[in-house]
Amino acid sequence: MRLLLVAHDPSPNTRAMAEAVLDGARQASSGQLSVDHIRPLEACADDVLGTDVLILGTTENLGYMSGALKDFFDRSYYSLLDRTDALPFAFYVRAGQDGTGTRRAIESICGGLKWKLAQPPLICRGEWRDEFLDQCRELGATMAAGLEAGVL
Repeated sequence: MRLLLVAHDPSPNTRAMAEAVLDGARQASSGQLSVDHIRPLEACADDVLGTDVLILGTTENLGYMSGALKDFFDRSYYSLLDRTDALPFAFYVRAGQDGTGTRRAIESICGGLKWKLAQPPLICRGEWRDEFLDQCRELGATMAAGLEAGVL
């Protein structure tokens, strides 16, 4: 089984968020799960095709997802279409504002791919708070535990 995190992490805080997701997933795993992180500019459709559950992470840039995550979708969308239906996924957004446009864009693209949102999006809004790391750790743990338990 494989959990893949495709996350844009250009700053120390966003790198810490990605690491928290990975730590949570690894801690929740009983050892049956491969947990990987690939940055969006390096990720491709084949990475997703070999994945059982996907977590996306992005910054909010001008009220939208990062250009890096959008580039990943631009390059991968048609290769994934009709080949990854019902892929369980979750996502988090580091939003300086409210994250609404970013959330809407990700849900629209993933809806077109017919992916299954496994839990509500995590939108980390406003000024940096250390609790964002706990929330990211919980996101990773929940997704890993759900995959291993067979409920995702």
